[in-house]
Amino acid sequence: MKFDIVALFNEYGYEVLFLGLLLEYVALPFPGETTMLYAGYLSYEGVIRAWPAFVCAFAGTTIGMTITYFVGRTAGSPFLEKYGKWVFITPAKMEKTRHWFERYGKLLVFIGYFIPGVRHVTGYFSGIIGYSYRSFAIYAYTGALFWCGLFIFLGNHFGSQWDTVLKWLHKLGWQAFAIAVVVIIIFLVFKLKFKKK
Repeated sequence: MKFDIVALFNEYGYEVLFLGLLLEYVALPFPGETTMLYAGYLSYEGVIRAWPAFVCAFAGTTIGMTITYFVGRTAGSPFLEKYGKWVFITPAKMEKTRHWFERYGKLLVFIGYFIPGVRHVTGYFSGIIGYSYRSFAIYAYTGALFWCGLFIFLGNHFGSQWDTVLKWLHKLGWQAFAIAVVVIIIFLVFKLKFKKK
């Protein structure tokens, strides 16, 4: 399913960010990065404001992730195996995410946002595996904060070149991009701690 992001924004505005990103995690194959980059571009043009756009994106993302967490915790693995195909969670996505969870655990909840196909099932897997809600929320909501903020910032910063940024990210590869983001965040955290000392 493809979406005309321009038409959606022209008709629904901020609601596109909130509902689109919420439904992306629950059932809808919605282009999250594209939508946020375009929202950033619209804020650059003065059509919408960046902060309300960020708040809508963050709220939709965290609510969607929270829903999937509790579905996974309540229904368990049999739910995904039986009904996953109806919410666009294929066996390949499940296997890929299971492999990543075995290697990276809770960190995947944070960086999973930057890996299409993985972020859509990290909430389910966190619930299935039995992570505490508090632990899940720390990683998931912090990751959402960076994910939403980064893409809206990129769209705003590059303006009319926002679609070029998207093409560059696809060419670079999402896994490499996720690693780069994590390295930058770790660097900033250590830099902040060093300044405090």
